[in-house]
Amino acid sequence: PSGDNYMTDFHNAGGMPALLHALKPLLHLEAKTVTGQSLGELLAQTKYVPVPQDHPTNCIRPLENPLYPASSLIVLSGNLAPGKAVMKASASKDRRLLKHKGGAVVFFNTADMALRIDSPDLQVDKDSVLVLQSIGPIGNPGMPEAGMIPIPRKLAARGVTDMLRISDGRMSGTAGGTIVLHVSPESAVPDSPLGIIRDGDIIECDADARVLKVHLSKEEIDKRIAQRKEKNDESSPWVDRTRMRGYRGLYMRSVNQAEQGADFDFLTAAGPASAS
Repeated sequence: PSGDNYMTDFHNAGGMPALLHALKPLLHLEAKTVTGQSLGELLAQTKYVPVPQDHPTNCIRPLENPLYPASSLIVLSGNLAPGKAVMKASASKDRRLLKHKGGAVVFFNTADMALRIDSPDLQVDKDSVLVLQSIGPIGNPGMPEAGMIPIPRKLAARGVTDMLRISDGRMSGTAGGTIVLHVSPESAVPDSPLGIIRDGDIIECDADARVLKVHLSKEEIDKRIAQRKEKNDESSPWVDRTRMRGYRGLYMRSVNQAEQGADFDFLTAAGPASAS
């Protein structure tokens, strides 16, 4: 959901049959359904009474009058997300943030965020870009729905309701805000650009251009990644996973990145990649 309506409004507007009728020109109507009939045949048998567009509960718009000219879900790429990232642009509460540039405020994990997000001493303003690391498939096994980073208390008290937020995790489908998710490769990966972002780095997001980048040279990114690899110790999830036992070890060694669905590599059509 990206608007002000509820699921009951969608149901009262005709639900899925009404939505399929609205999308009919774009559908493969010859596709077979589980009933054995084609999608076109089923729609032909389904009574469809359009709800007036000005009715307050109507949340199904015709193709010629969409809420937005492009998809609500967009895929971003750039030097901060070489493997892509995802944003639900239609859920933005402050449309100016869809084309935005600001200094990063970095949280290393959810515990760090919980400790500092509401501190009056946090160096942050409404144009800052909040970055949460270590909630990807390996960094926080299971890739939790923690990507909806809360607005810092001192900004919320001033009426700030949205900020550009970036993470390698997920968020609930009912959540809203200008939030970039599923950044790949995740910050736990040694070569991840997300993993080397520091406070103050300038991050730029342009939803129309589908761009997510950090204003650092390739040389600086490579230098930071090399320094990070030198510092990797026994606590690194990437190092620790090599000797982990049981299901957790199987998961940590076999799970793919978000761009590949965070699935086990041995379940893919091509099979597992060579051990790393």
